[in-house]
Amino acid sequence: MAVLKVPNCAQCVVPITNGPAKASNFRSPFPVSFERLSQPIEDGATYEVELSLVVPVMNEEESLGPLIDRICDAMKGFDKSWELILIDDGSTDRTLSYARSYLDREGLDLRIVEFQRNFGKASGLQAGFDASRGRLIATLDGDLQNDPYDIPSMVAELNARDLDLLCGWRKARQDALVLRKIPSWCANYLIGSATGVKIHDNGCGLKLYRSAVIKQVRILGGMHRFIPAWVASVVPSSRIGEVVVTHHARQFGESKYGISRTIRVFLDLLSVLFFMRFKQRPGHFFGTIGLIIGAISSLILLYLFWVKFGLGESIGTRPLLLIGVMLFLTSIQMITTGILAEMLTRSSDTQKNYVVRKTYQKDA
Repeated sequence: MAVLKVPNCAQCVVPITNGPAKASNFRSPFPVSFERLSQPIEDGATYEVELSLVVPVMNEEESLGPLIDRICDAMKGFDKSWELILIDDGSTDRTLSYARSYLDREGLDLRIVEFQRNFGKASGLQAGFDASRGRLIATLDGDLQNDPYDIPSMVAELNARDLDLLCGWRKARQDALVLRKIPSWCANYLIGSATGVKIHDNGCGLKLYRSAVIKQVRILGGMHRFIPAWVASVVPSSRIGEVVVTHHARQFGESKYGISRTIRVFLDLLSVLFFMRFKQRPGHFFGTIGLIIGAISSLILLYLFWVKFGLGESIGTRPLLLIGVMLFLTSIQMITTGILAEMLTRSSDTQKNYVVRKTYQKDA
């Protein structure tokens, strides 16, 4: 596969697959209800701006000012309309007040979404997706480790390669080896092996999406680490790419990630495998288990029925009777759980996983 060179591209482009991308070659391990498309998803909507920049922040008072300055400087060469959406995820310092001081900045289309409390990064991203007005949506972290100067070249790259999602790859990552890099390598390998989406850096906050695609996906708690896998449930993996981006060492504060969150990644991966396979019909998962257990219990009880009434033997003290009854009750419980899961799935599709206290924007 030839490497496509884009003017001013920050680094090299890394293809996901070798050879021409063909949607028919894609075989996801997850049966999903979406129709996979070989062409970009365009919903025919009229977008108010070309690009929305979404930045979730929490207690980033020291880095917020330099971040906004860098974003404004980086976007000077972007010849189309754009907006900046800051999600204040329950900050307890002066992050919100600092952000509001930029509302009247000339040439900056800024909106601030204040959460009622801390809901986590996944909810922050989801709120940004919900509030965005752009045809494209870029996300980056608020700690200055992602470089906003990569965004214009990523936009050109996504359009040139006709992708729906372009992920940043922190190839020269400026983080601790033991606590961050090694767990990240392990997690990315497991995610790629389990989901079939081969991305070097699932955890990079710098990503670029087509709005029509990402708005079909709901990002639940902790699932922001698996966004490429979720997007692959909507479009073929051939429409997901990655590009090497700049990564800076953290300048202010302390990282909110540690070994405990690394452990959560592996636990969340199990949830991803379940939800991507059974999210649309969880009753199939529980119902299948219930029917298998029910079939076993039925065979046991039928055998005991024949022993009792066919052979005339007593079965009241046989352990097999207790096993058969317990398996029968378990099968009923599993089927009932599946029905409840179906009801919860249908009731939660439209529920938001965050609560907004207030939204700030420039006075008209």
